[in-house]
Amino acid sequence: MATYTLPELPYDYAALEPVINPQIIELHHDKHHAAYVKGANDTLEQLEEARDKGAWGAINGLQKNLAFHLSGHILHSIYWHNMTGDGGGEPLAADGVGDLADAIAESFGSFAGFKAQLTKAAATTQGSGWGVLAYEPVSGRLIVEQVYDHQGNVGQGSVPILVFDAWEHAFYLQYKNQKVDFIDAMWAVVNWQDVAKRYAAAKERADVLLLAP
Repeated sequence: MATYTLPELPYDYAALEPVINPQIIELHHDKHHAAYVKGANDTLEQLEEARDKGAWGAINGLQKNLAFHLSGHILHSIYWHNMTGDGGGEPLAADGVGDLADAIAESFGSFAGFKAQLTKAAATTQGSGWGVLAYEPVSGRLIVEQVYDHQGNVGQGSVPILVFDAWEHAFYLQYKNQKVDFIDAMWAVVNWQDVAKRYAAAKERADVLLLAP
């Protein structure tokens, strides 16, 4: 059975300073992300045991745990690559990400409108969660979603291409309870090259992903 592994960071712990300090990156990746990987693998083993024994009393909890840990692993794996120490600004054709820039303008009216919506979505997610820019294959447009914990409030089939982690463990050691300040600062490290690659890949696979007419 396939198991999940913790991916290596694409940079060192200090690469995103001053937006995110090294201590947060180390704890976030080595402890929190690692816990989601372990949780997903442990839950798969528990589901295998349930199948072998025909014991389904805990099925609801196991399915919820799998979704929680697996989504946490996937979203964090995107998150690390969505950031770079020399990122920020906005996507521009001059930087080779014109298709993404055009899609943002078409879907949200302007980059400023998109930035405001994703900022608000991430900063106002109730409790722990994420703000997400996703490609929605039914309409072929980009949408902003709120993800509660690691699940919920998403369009089925949509593909995350830019994620803002709004869990307290992502910022509290540095920003205390000022989640909005952290989200505002995140725009300075967005890796638009990575986001553009994810957008292109999602569009290319749209026919495979499309689940509704």
